[in-house]
Amino acid sequence: MKVSLAVEHVSGRKVGDLMLYALSTCQWCNKTKELLRDLGVDFDFVYVDLLEGEEQEKALSELERWNPKGSFPTLVIGNARCIIGYQESQIRKEFGL
Repeated sequence: MKVSLAVEHVSGRKVGDLMLYALSTCQWCNKTKELLRDLGVDFDFVYVDLLEGEEQEKALSELERWNPKGSFPTLVIGNARCIIGYQESQIRKEFGL
């Protein structure tokens, strides 16, 4: 059985596929999400701590492909690279802002 994640979407300017792995209780995760909203970019996010069972296992497995330490937040950009932690200047630079 294929497990899909309960991903939430925030509409904005398309800059490629962005996926934010976050925890609902993490201030840095929330600041990263807020920054992406302020920048007006289109992105998806998932609160890994609110998932259960196989869904949570899948999210953690996907996260660890990009960030072996499994820390939060992890922002995956275009399925090609990632930014780990709250890195405001790096995120702004990534999107030319």
